[in-house]
Amino acid sequence: MKNIVPGSIEVRHKMKIAINGCGVAGPTLAWWLQKYGHEPVLFDQAPGLRTGGYIIDFWGTGYDVADKMGLVASLKDDAYFIKHVRTVTAGGFTASSLNTSAFHDFTNGRYLSIARSDLSKHIYQACDGIETHFATSVTDIQDQGDKVRIELSDGRQDVFDLVVGADGLHSHVRALTFGPQEQFEKHIGFYVAAFILPGYFPRDELAYVSHTRPGRQISRVALRGDQTLFLFVFSKKFVTEQPVGEAAEKTLLRDIYGNMGWEANAILSRMDEVRDVYFDRVSQIKMPAWTKGRVALVGDAAACVSLLAGEGTGLAMTEAYILAGELQRTDGDYVAAFHAYQERLQQYLTRKQEAALKFAGFFAPQNWFWLVARDVMMNLTSVPILGKKLLAGSFQSDLDLPSYDMPLNPQRQEMDN
Repeated sequence: MKNIVPGSIEVRHKMKIAINGCGVAGPTLAWWLQKYGHEPVLFDQAPGLRTGGYIIDFWGTGYDVADKMGLVASLKDDAYFIKHVRTVTAGGFTASSLNTSAFHDFTNGRYLSIARSDLSKHIYQACDGIETHFATSVTDIQDQGDKVRIELSDGRQDVFDLVVGADGLHSHVRALTFGPQEQFEKHIGFYVAAFILPGYFPRDELAYVSHTRPGRQISRVALRGDQTLFLFVFSKKFVTEQPVGEAAEKTLLRDIYGNMGWEANAILSRMDEVRDVYFDRVSQIKMPAWTKGRVALVGDAAACVSLLAGEGTGLAMTEAYILAGELQRTDGDYVAAFHAYQERLQQYLTRKQEAALKFAGFFAPQNWFWLVARDVMMNLTSVPILGKKLLAGSFQSDLDLPSYDMPLNPQRQEMDN
């Protein structure tokens, strides 16, 4: 039985829309499309929802979208309300400390930290009843003008009104429609790895603890169930050749962090227990257009700001909300909707990408001078007036989420276009 999202709106021009990707942007888009009366279908190459992964800070317009979807209460059940961000010396002594209460002040309490997989889980659970095909992805796209014919990894073919790539930094829909990733990817000079270990000690509850040397950082945060998440950020200067496969990734981490000090050796000695390592280069996607014909991109597939930006997941939800909303506003006129989607977001996301480039060095400063300067800046945030000035800009947003309660009438739509 098909589940209807409460408050669903019937549209005159109902569309069947294929969404490749079932992470965050894809299910968010599907939820809003169904609410507006369309028929979304989700595909993902993974056998099921992904688990594990890293912790994200969730606030801003993404939080607002989650609130509109009625998800905030359930997200808080799985959230971590981190109280301190600390950097430590090789001997474990505190070098700098930042009290995160200021984050909650700047966002009026609309701020939490959550595993990306838990956020994805809650969004997907809200999509109960939306047709989903795991272990199945879009492998070919033929835009036929009035429809789009797709081929799937299981050999089936199907026809849709629109196709949306919500399949991340390494989007296959983008490659099929717009060209190879290297045309649009900007490597910002870092790699990232993450994994989870059970029973690790010491634990610092509700704290994010990091040790940094020039060009490399290792961090840990205690999770529920006696689990600890470890995040590694390091400069591309340590990588002479892109590792292929988990064994090579673990070898590279041992080579980079083996002489790091602090708890590095204790962490690395347990890597053989890990069967799921997240490993990727840190990049941005920059494209002049996110739509072509009847195909559109959302989230990291369209305008990845980078994992180190701290807001990418919320931005993906924002993009999904606005794309669905513009299709609602124009009553299925996808050409007008695609144009408005890009117009509303392009400058905003460009500014977010520029800010992310400036912030990336915070994680792994390239030399001792900038490392010490970072720790000094973190400590200065504890000075009340100065701390507000230093942090305020990080939480500013110049995007007001539009409301899409009703589609435009034909005369109003013609005026807006």
